[in-house]
Amino acid sequence: MSELAAALCLVLVFEGLFLFAAPRLWKRMAEQMQQIDPRSMRMIGGAMVLVGLIALKVVH
Repeated sequence: MSELAAALCLVLVFEGLFLFAAPRLWKRMAEQMQQIDPRSMRMIGGAMVLVGLIALKVVH
């Protein structure tokens, strides 16, 4: 369980770094994401989960 908490903390660190380093770019990206239909976003999210799980299995 502590590994999951550590992983979630690292997600926050990476997200925060991106917002800190390039806030305008992040806002532009968020605006562009509004143009993507929900089905495509769901597919992208599913692909990211799958790639993350495979990478986790390879690393661990």
